[in-house]
Amino acid sequence: MTAPTLVEEPGNGTLHVWPLPTDEDTLLSLVRDVFTEHWHHIFFGPLVQGAAWEVAAPNAPERISVHDGYVTVDFGRWHFHLCIGEHTASGPELGALRRCRRAEFYRRLSDGVPTSWGIRMFNGAGEQQMTVMLPNPFLDDRQNILDEPDFSRLAAWDSLRKTYLGLDPDPLDRAGKGFRHG
Repeated sequence: MTAPTLVEEPGNGTLHVWPLPTDEDTLLSLVRDVFTEHWHHIFFGPLVQGAAWEVAAPNAPERISVHDGYVTVDFGRWHFHLCIGEHTASGPELGALRRCRRAEFYRRLSDGVPTSWGIRMFNGAGEQQMTVMLPNPFLDDRQNILDEPDFSRLAAWDSLRKTYLGLDPDPLDRAGKGFRHG
């Protein structure tokens, strides 16, 4: 079993972090899994100090494709791009800077128990490319606080951890009593 790294981040508090491989095939598979299987329950966007983009997909992607290292997730009316592989059009220096160099699963802890679960990706400069906020047992799909935890909402977290880390469900994920913002 892969043990998480305990990280303290200003503004994010205490996190458990599991690193993910950053090769193009793994990241493309992860993006496809998240946006085809879980699009209706997630929020995503950059979460940086001073800005939080919590975007909900309007529908399943119409297309997920890769060109010159960039994956495009196209929802029809709008789309986004992430550099996940070798990008050559901008030259080797910018290509290395733009490419995802750190990807991780994380869970935020409060009083020693998880309160939120997600995925983060960072470029070669260490800048955040995207956070995916996975379904939360304390919140519904509109991010309203639930009266009682619904731990079935950890299905995406459990499935993705099993697929990409080989980890079974963790009882700690079901130990929390409610949502707290970090």
